Amino acid sequence: MLLEAGPQAVTLKAVAAKIGRTHANLLHHFGSAAGLQKALAANIACGVTAKIGAAVMRARQGTDHDDREVVDMTFDAFDKGGAGALASWMILTGNQDALDPILEAIHGLMDQLAEGHDDKTHSLHEETLQLVLMALGDALLGAPMARALGLPRDKARDIAAAQLSRTMGEHHADGEPHP
Repeated sequence: MLLEAGPQAVTLKAVAAKIGRTHANLLHHFGSAAGLQKALAANIACGVTAKIGAAVMRARQGTDHDDREVVDMTFDAFDKGGAGALASWMILTGNQDALDPILEAIHGLMDQLAEGHDDKTHSLHEETLQLVLMALGDALLGAPMARALGLPRDKARDIAAAQLSRTMGEHHADGEPHP
């Protein structure tokens, strides 16, 4: 429903009808539409951060990895996965605490990836901030902006991947593994 009709369509009544439950069932379980949206955000965030964490761990092990994989997963989560629209909807409707599951999942991933690499934690946080903000912005405005500028649709992904590669190259040049 989120992908088909946007976050405003994810109401208790609509979801109840879609899954064959009553509005009261969902109200009892989630408490409100905001609670339902918060649970949806948590589900999206946990799935995406698990995939990104696995990709980073593969990179650390030296197995087949491309920086673009992490970029694409992040951008896809915000665009095709609906996280960008959902996060924006929550902010614009004053339901900012519903973003907590997304922020907690990202924080948990950062803790996991920083383990044993404490000296690189600041850099990892900066890379994550940049990538998430680029992915969110691209999900919301990327297509019309690229079109207006006469750029390919995936140009923001190219820029993000190039930046991530540069940063990782700097870490490798220092002889330090990238977190």
